Amino acid sequence: MIKNSSIKILVTGANGFIGSALCQTLVQQGYRVIAALRKEPQQAIANISWVVVGDINSETDWSNALTGVNIVIHLAARVHIMQERTTQPLDLYREVNVAGTLNLAHQAVKVGVKRFIFASSIKVLGEERDKLYTDQDKANPVDAYAISKWEAEQGLQEIAQYQALELVILRFPLVYGKGVKANFLHLIKWVDKGIPLPLKSVNNARSLLYLGNLLDAMSVCCQHPKAGGKVFLISDEEVLSTAKLIQRVAYHLQKPARLFSIPASILNSVLILLGKKAVAKRLLGSLTVDNSYISSSLAWKPPYSLDEGLAKTLIDYKNF
Repeated sequence: MIKNSSIKILVTGANGFIGSALCQTLVQQGYRVIAALRKEPQQAIANISWVVVGDINSETDWSNALTGVNIVIHLAARVHIMQERTTQPLDLYREVNVAGTLNLAHQAVKVGVKRFIFASSIKVLGEERDKLYTDQDKANPVDAYAISKWEAEQGLQEIAQYQALELVILRFPLVYGKGVKANFLHLIKWVDKGIPLPLKSVNNARSLLYLGNLLDAMSVCCQHPKAGGKVFLISDEEVLSTAKLIQRVAYHLQKPARLFSIPASILNSVLILLGKKAVAKRLLGSLTVDNSYISSSLAWKPPYSLDEGLAKTLIDYKNF
């Protein structure tokens, strides 16, 4: 295996929830890291070089960012938006997630980048399914975000097929950890404030992914000789219901889990009437992920249990 200090890695989306943590992890492992940012940071990023690339689309110039780079880890994306304000969201997702990604890949090939790690989504395979998602499942994206990720995957596969580029695609579910925002942070705050939640009878099954586990998998994929050309599903090993998740969060916050029962069918109908269909899917629906392919291919297993991940996440939350 090549010495880490001789490898330069470009991380896009480097000031995001995952990207900022990934940059620090790679630096600690001895890699030379360059962070691609949309705009100039307000303060210096310790031990990390950075370059401003502006908006990501088909016209983005990556030449300064790609100088001397061996590996690209592409995290930057137009993420899922709960309340879309446009009637044509797919066009906006495609501009960033498809055209922007393929433009980066083409420029990376031209300068001799050897490996391209693409952060995709488990949503490429579908949603609202009780059956476990595996690496054998065919793509079935439903919303604009998932469709754009699937189209980006296909475009990258085509580039890698005809160019000397080792492509690694990672599909994963909701990520939690230090600095988590959006729905997971809302749930933590609800429990922390003691807000009663009508989810006691919800008996779904959800896979999650602790940030530390994701960073470990990405680190392994940087150099493992068997990672190139693969599509991996990754998640924590334990699966749990929304009700159980709330109970675990409450335990680590040392707060009571104030749960009461309303039938899931009624909750689903109410949330849909309130225009919260996406929230209903996440709270009531099932989505479980099979890690066995990355385990057998790369001998990778999540280094942190779900409880360890939650404990670390909630310690950071309380100390913030």
